[in-house]
Amino acid sequence: MPTEILMPALSPTMEEGALAKWLVKEGDTVQSGDLIAEIETDKATMEFEAVDEGVIGKLLVPEGTEGVKVNTPIAVLLEDGETADDIAATATKPATAPAPAPGPAAVKSEKTAPVPAPKTDGKRIFASPLARRIAAEKGIDLTQITGSGPHGRIVKADVLGQPTALAVTSPASAAKPAGPATDVLSKIYADRDYQEIPLNGMRKTIAARLTEAKQSIPHFYLRRDIRIDALLQGRALINKQLEARGLKISVNDFIIKACAMALQSVPKANAIWANDRLFQLKPSDVAVAVAVDDGLFTPVIKDAETKTLSQLSVEMKDLATRAREGKLAPSEYLGGSFAISNLGMFGIDNFDAVINPPHGAILAVGAGVKKPVVGKDGDLSVATVMSVTLSVDHRVIDGALGATLLNAIVDNLENPVSMLA
Repeated sequence: MPTEILMPALSPTMEEGALAKWLVKEGDTVQSGDLIAEIETDKATMEFEAVDEGVIGKLLVPEGTEGVKVNTPIAVLLEDGETADDIAATATKPATAPAPAPGPAAVKSEKTAPVPAPKTDGKRIFASPLARRIAAEKGIDLTQITGSGPHGRIVKADVLGQPTALAVTSPASAAKPAGPATDVLSKIYADRDYQEIPLNGMRKTIAARLTEAKQSIPHFYLRRDIRIDALLQGRALINKQLEARGLKISVNDFIIKACAMALQSVPKANAIWANDRLFQLKPSDVAVAVAVDDGLFTPVIKDAETKTLSQLSVEMKDLATRAREGKLAPSEYLGGSFAISNLGMFGIDNFDAVINPPHGAILAVGAGVKKPVVGKDGDLSVATVMSVTLSVDHRVIDGALGATLLNAIVDNLENPVSMLA
């Protein structure tokens, strides 16, 4: 029986996407894992794989089509012996199977061999081998997941979407109109020359998530000035030694390392908000804001506390480059417990950053500026001072705990040799 291939949800926040390019044509034979299309999500352009084998019987959505809703049929897959006539015959029959229940990350649906109804009797769980392996690695209970594949089968994306499902609010439900209605604004500015710019998927997602963050997260802010002369001197020495290897350590690399080590020193602050509980992470998975055209990404450096400055530098450059090219996978920008936003390179002295849920905190970093400072002995001198602000989710981290975390970050940055031990 022909099976519809549905528009996948390639990230937990995706509600619609653009079918940028078909990588197959009608009549092509595909195997499980073959690339069949490129889809523009709310974050990036991603390649879409076939789950099972078959023949592409019909392409239902032309390439270049925008605003295709998740779970909309985009193609039809035929099994051996089926023809285009079977597609027409199937279309005339009323649907007998219930539509898959919308899960936290409903995704691709393609043809598989017929299997009994999944998970209804509590005895058998129907999942792809890859989904089972990922679930085992992540410690996820497959009985708690609603499969979005054919006949309710659990596929890879169902499992990948599971850890972040509790913390994500869809753009449609989170983004509420603020201020005057669009038609009212059009009248107000009717005599002014302006360009109307439609919102792309990334801008809609940013608007929804940050509106949600400011409305639902009780932010409070902690501020410190950090003397970074020792850090700058150490960085210059390290970079001189790394010239032969073509590496260059940035101040941001030191900041990532300092935050990762501080989260290990203050483990209670290495946590996220998960609705009715907290998830306290053991590794330091640190997200770093990267500006891209029309938006921003926050790629996550996992296990940052275990990596050297040169490893952090190489990984961060790679993530930033692929973020700007729109080539990050969801697993590379989802997760983490803590984020860094650095506007110092733009000459900003200080600012307050908005927490990216479900993170427990974000560090806003300003520029290093020469300032007069009073030493412990009362002498006046000049030092390079960098201002930082820690935005904290009060549901996750209380004031004293937040202060302890920020002090640990400051201590690491003012004593950079300790990060090299």
